[in-house]
Amino acid sequence: MPKLSMDVQIASNFQPLPSATQFRKWARTALRIDTEIALRIVDEEEGRTLNRDYRGKDYATNVLTFPLTEEPYLMGDIIICAPVVASEAAAQHKSLDAHFAHLTVHGVLHLHGYDHETEPQAELMESLETEIVTRLGYPDPYLTEKMEWTENKHHG
Repeated sequence: MPKLSMDVQIASNFQPLPSATQFRKWARTALRIDTEIALRIVDEEEGRTLNRDYRGKDYATNVLTFPLTEEPYLMGDIIICAPVVASEAAAQHKSLDAHFAHLTVHGVLHLHGYDHETEPQAELMESLETEIVTRLGYPDPYLTEKMEWTENKHHG
């Protein structure tokens, strides 16, 4: 099993947050190789600033991933914006823990080089996320979206 070194930084006033142990468990489940991660949980202001400065998008997003190096092991930063995660979880009728778990897995897969810029990449990444998140005991994170798409396809 790959090794994980992970520093969990809480820079958010949002409550309740999962424990550092939970974040480590979720990240470890998604590992493919030895990895060192700084996981930072932020509020909207910091999330928006980082998204604007690094991606040119002036809004807080749920997760940002910054790969730093691949040698001699994988290293990078993952930023999760707690208020955005909470808002999405409520809108998508998901538990907060399930959504935090999904976005932690999503960020770790980005560190491993997975992306969702094209349809085939997105399908591969989503299938890996679904496999990992359900192995953790949570529902398929894309199930709601898949059901809506199927319903629209059949009724549209």
